[in-house]
Amino acid sequence: MRWTNDRSGNVDDRRGAGGGGMLVGGGLGTLIIAAIIFFLGGDPSAILSSGAGSSQQTEQRDLTPDELKVREFVQMVTGQTEQTWGKIFQENGMQYEAPKVVMFESVTQSGCGTAQAAMGPFYCPADQTVYMDMSFFQELQQRFGAQVSEFSIAYVLAHEIGHHVQTLLGTTQKVDQLRSSGRYSEADLNRVSVATELQADFYAGVWAKQTDNREKILEPGDIESAISAAEAVGDDNIQKRSQGYVNQEGFTHGSSAQRKEWFMKGYSTGDIRQGDTFNALLK
Repeated sequence: MRWTNDRSGNVDDRRGAGGGGMLVGGGLGTLIIAAIIFFLGGDPSAILSSGAGSSQQTEQRDLTPDELKVREFVQMVTGQTEQTWGKIFQENGMQYEAPKVVMFESVTQSGCGTAQAAMGPFYCPADQTVYMDMSFFQELQQRFGAQVSEFSIAYVLAHEIGHHVQTLLGTTQKVDQLRSSGRYSEADLNRVSVATELQADFYAGVWAKQTDNREKILEPGDIESAISAAEAVGDDNIQKRSQGYVNQEGFTHGSSAQRKEWFMKGYSTGDIRQGDTFNALLK
């Protein structure tokens, strides 16, 4: 992934602040695999259960040069999303309000309650903020290669900001109303959850296309790495790994094929109007 001069002032780096409980035990490989699953909306419980950890206090410390570079990278990608979504909203007669992005390690407070490393990156509609535990980032770079891991992390951030776009467009609120109505079965609500997550994948694809059109950020292998990662954590693959069989009614994030399909639809069209996953799944 080619770096650009975009930088966002909406990134709050809380790493090094100290005071959090840090997961230990289970092995670095276990944590990395669990992190990837969390990043892309999967259920890592089976992975983590095989290496349960304990907690310990972290002390306040200075960030390393590598950690400062990670902050710069997140600021850059966040800035790219602000430029891209600002343009898309303006073209459709709307105004984009950028979310905050909080980088933390171990534990921090969010508008949705306590955020912990084991939760992985997530978007909180209550404070319109993306929370990303960055303790895995450098290891992901080293293990999977700079170009691959950089775009994988950018894709994850774009997916979470896709949930912010859903909040700005009112989709999140409609889904919440539907869930609280009491009129739908668990299987129906799971399908709505799938539609919500696939639309965030679609928006990540739109971001990739529009940003590359403007700034030529993509390098060979970037799109393929995002597809491979998304496919690896499809509900079908996660269920096979955790329970040995696939139950489609239990899907909450979409199959490997669906996640690839909607990310690529966003990337191929670059058109936010083509991302109605709800009608596609619920008709």
